[in-house]
Amino acid sequence: MQKSASSQPIAHTPMMQQYLRIKQENYQHLLFYRMGDFYELFYDDAKRAAELLDLTLTARGQSAGEPIPMAGVPFHSVDNYLSRLVRIGVSVAVCEQIGDPALTKGPVERQVVRILTPGTITDDNLVDASQESIVSAVFFDSGQIGISTLDLSQGKLTVTKVGSLTELLSELHRIMPNEILLAENSPQPEALSTSQSPWAIQRRPMTEFFRSQLPSDLSAFFEQKLPQSLDSCVQSAVSALLHYAKETQRSAILHLNKISVDSYAAQLVLDQATRKHLELIESQSNQPKNTLFSVLNKTQTPMGSRLLKRTINRPLRDHRLLNERYDKIALFIENGACDPLQESLKHIFDIERITARLGLNTARPRDLSKLKASLQQIPQLSKTLGELQSAYLDTTLAHLDTPSELLNLLETWIIDNPPVTIREGGVIASGAHPELDRLRDLSEGNQNFLLELERRERQSCGIENLKVGYNKVHGFFIELPKSFNKSVPAHYIRRQTLKNAERYITDELKQHEEKVLSSQSKALTLEKRLYDELIEQLQSFIPYLQCCAETVAELDVLLSFATVSQTYDYRRPELVMHSKIAIDNGRHPVVEQRQKAPFIANSSCVDGQHRLHVITGPNMGGKSTYMRQIAHIVIMAHIGCFVPADYACIGKVDQIFSRIGASDDLSSGRSTFMVEMSETAYILKNATENSLVLMDEIGRGTSTFDGLSIAWATAYHLAQTTKAMTYFATHYFELTELSQHLDCVNNLHLDAIEQDNDLVFKHQVQQGWTDQSYGIQVARLAGVPASIIQAAQKKLNELGNESAIEPPKTKPQNAEVQLQPTALERYLSQIDPNMTTPMEALNHLVELKRISTK
Repeated sequence: MQKSASSQPIAHTPMMQQYLRIKQENYQHLLFYRMGDFYELFYDDAKRAAELLDLTLTARGQSAGEPIPMAGVPFHSVDNYLSRLVRIGVSVAVCEQIGDPALTKGPVERQVVRILTPGTITDDNLVDASQESIVSAVFFDSGQIGISTLDLSQGKLTVTKVGSLTELLSELHRIMPNEILLAENSPQPEALSTSQSPWAIQRRPMTEFFRSQLPSDLSAFFEQKLPQSLDSCVQSAVSALLHYAKETQRSAILHLNKISVDSYAAQLVLDQATRKHLELIESQSNQPKNTLFSVLNKTQTPMGSRLLKRTINRPLRDHRLLNERYDKIALFIENGACDPLQESLKHIFDIERITARLGLNTARPRDLSKLKASLQQIPQLSKTLGELQSAYLDTTLAHLDTPSELLNLLETWIIDNPPVTIREGGVIASGAHPELDRLRDLSEGNQNFLLELERRERQSCGIENLKVGYNKVHGFFIELPKSFNKSVPAHYIRRQTLKNAERYITDELKQHEEKVLSSQSKALTLEKRLYDELIEQLQSFIPYLQCCAETVAELDVLLSFATVSQTYDYRRPELVMHSKIAIDNGRHPVVEQRQKAPFIANSSCVDGQHRLHVITGPNMGGKSTYMRQIAHIVIMAHIGCFVPADYACIGKVDQIFSRIGASDDLSSGRSTFMVEMSETAYILKNATENSLVLMDEIGRGTSTFDGLSIAWATAYHLAQTTKAMTYFATHYFELTELSQHLDCVNNLHLDAIEQDNDLVFKHQVQQGWTDQSYGIQVARLAGVPASIIQAAQKKLNELGNESAIEPPKTKPQNAEVQLQPTALERYLSQIDPNMTTPMEALNHLVELKRISTK
């Protein structure tokens, strides 16, 4: 806001003084200030909104002799503008007129009734039903980092603690919050605020991170719900989040019912790079198509769709819970229950978000009608589930048991198709309240009275063109054409003059007007009070509604799994407790659905005998698809879904690491090779013998000898030291010699054949190795000019006559000593990629080259 606006408040009109006071209290948000039928913005807010929303920038009045910039939007279309702002990370304070202009001297009373931020939205008009609206708070304290996350739609607060910036980024990319709260004096790591970050950063006062500063109501919640054993960094993050929730919602948060502690030990950990490479929720082009989610999503409800995303993002390691999911999927498939159950789910609305709005006192009439319609579907859903006669579903049925008084309330009080808001009435059903019915009868009998009065007056005056009518501005009237001016009865009192007619009123009509308007006003006042009382009664059912919503969402996800499993011939995986992954005729779930040709299935096995597979073969031969396929099958097994394979035995897997695909990171000044080395360093540091590691083309971003040396040392370390379950795709066929030195290394390859001057990829994984990459043939397929292809072939022939590249000279007993992978490891472990400047990165690269070529 311009300085002149706040430095001379006396020079402003009372209305503008009111605006400036409210804006000062909400300086960090765009202020939508209600003025009649418009929301208006002033000063810098107006300029910013005009730019972001393509509004006309105009002016209203002056400040210190300068026009005050102003922009506005109609109140009836404001949701569209609010949605656009929140979607791009801009927070908005909505200021409404709460006073009665007729009873107010000076500006009508106004106050901010809601603050909309990207992470705290529960209104369906402002956020897509399939998208989550989440806010996280992060607090740094002596090497420990506390994270608390609030999903207002669920009324659920989750906390966890991590020990490094890398773990923080991994956790945040799993959660994908829309906003992150940081203390105003806290350092902000560059990696949290790059141009590619999907969240908005909000700086909050340090005092809000102090538990002792919580208001009494929030402090009581804190004491009751938060485990006392949590670290102080986590408690600080929770404090900030509770402050923020209360500030933005401007009301008690009645549906916030529990705090849960998240643990790495309970989940199959996927780091940021792995999520990106495997394209679980979004493709690498940030699109929802061609992802694991897009294949598995056959959900019927918005809350089911959101839960499916959370489920994919957080695979479980608890075999008991996973087997329970498998049992239910098998039950649904074997009994043909998917179709009837999903048919019931189709008619259930977003109970989760409706419940959130109930808890925040923002529920609208149509929320209640949708809630009524949804609960009316529950008996049929329960009936179909009960017919399966399975103990697996006892808890589900218990949670769906709808209290009769809840449904009676909704069916008694709310009409089926109410207006959008309570403002104009017409929401409460007839018969619900006798006094409301009486007042409505008075006002609704108005039409009969007007018709009868019109008939009598026409007969009395002898004027057939006489009309009796009503409008909101002038009230009731009798209208006569001007040609009858000389025939106007003496008891008619002129009310309004039109171009071709005169309008009059009589004492009888005036008395009727007062009675009707009084009854309408009383009916509307009574209806608003009854609606508020109904909301208060419904709030007592919030715990049941939350449980019901959660149960429906879980059922929706399991039915989605059952549907895709039945449709695509997925099989139940076997879970074992030792370190092993064995897959017979596995298929890539996404590629299989995307391509028209039949997918060629491939088997895979990592166990005690073979811990690392070196995969060679041509470009486009299917190496990356094969490795991603293994990861997808493991993830699907750990979210409780059947898998695309004839058989799958999945053992203990604690983490999946994927280094597939390459791109630079321009926003951080990191080259493709630096990104590759950073991801490799993270894997070498964090992988265990129970980790699944997928490495593709390590070392290709530098010179041949450097790249080969790094790839050799990395593969050797993973096989011999880490003993991780590893698939290592490479064009350095020299790496296949590792199998001669290490018994745990096995060679696999994919092949292609040249046929009629064309290249046919077989896509079949076979034992052994190949040194044929068919790079020139692939270049020809890609459309590289023939002259270039010929020159390349000539050069290849020349190189083939020269000495072949020698692999590093190693023997089993001294391989690590000779290539010094220990020194390489030691140096890589000292590098934090997220805290490295571009110049430091170049220096690291020089040193890595020096170490690897010793």
